[in-house]
Amino acid sequence: MFKIVKREEMSQGTVVLNEIAAPLIAKKAKPGQFVILKANETGERIPLTMAYTDAQKGIIAVIYQVVGKSTALFKTLKVGEGYQDAIGPLGKATHIEKLGKVVCVGGGTGVAVLHPITRGMKEAGNHVTAVIGARTKDLLILEDFMRAASHELHVCTDDGSYGRHGFVTHALKDILDKEKINLVVAIGPVPMMKFVSKLTKEYNVPTMVSLNPIMVDGTGMCGGCRVSVGGKTKFACVDGPEFDGHQVDFDELMLRLQAYCEDEKACHNEFCRMEEMGRK
Repeated sequence: MFKIVKREEMSQGTVVLNEIAAPLIAKKAKPGQFVILKANETGERIPLTMAYTDAQKGIIAVIYQVVGKSTALFKTLKVGEGYQDAIGPLGKATHIEKLGKVVCVGGGTGVAVLHPITRGMKEAGNHVTAVIGARTKDLLILEDFMRAASHELHVCTDDGSYGRHGFVTHALKDILDKEKINLVVAIGPVPMMKFVSKLTKEYNVPTMVSLNPIMVDGTGMCGGCRVSVGGKTKFACVDGPEFDGHQVDFDELMLRLQAYCEDEKACHNEFCRMEEMGRK
């Protein structure tokens, strides 16, 4: 068992941080890589990119949003309990080098994925500007982490409840208008990554995105995580999860992510009903 050593609820309890004792994974993990977690023998395999790791303490941290049965099950796990399986590190690590000026853009729980990449870019000698956003102030995560990982931080909320009123693309456009940017890294909801990539293409700025398609085994065997990049089929688990944002077919990705929404909702509701019955 991979024990949970720290647990924190964020964003009104809809987002949860787990620090997990996994020394072998922590020793080898690099920014951009992910793990697959399974709560119990009958649980689903859920891929989650690591928000941070500590090789000395032997821990990895994941942040997930409760959207279906499996993440609802994850939320029931307390400190001292844990996951039956943790597999990783998986996927290709982020290519980090000194490029000059880098802008890291994150939305929602994508900020957790963005954090180690932002920190790595700064440590490589780049001047890093971070832009993070959420629908409202209460849904923002890791603001202090991102502030420490970058040279300057812009915070946006859709409703104007905190920081700048508007989308992350508005702040990004202002930055692109003012200075020459060598790379943009965008991680978050698919529509956000799509419109960030569309914007940066107008400015001819290389853009990297991290994709989150449906995934099963995480080793390239099932083909469930296939995405179209530059007109070619790629597997996010072994070819990614990071790709050239200007080459990704985001519309296809969104359609595939919606394929099981109704089933996921039904399973989640049934799980919550059974949990409530168990408490009575």
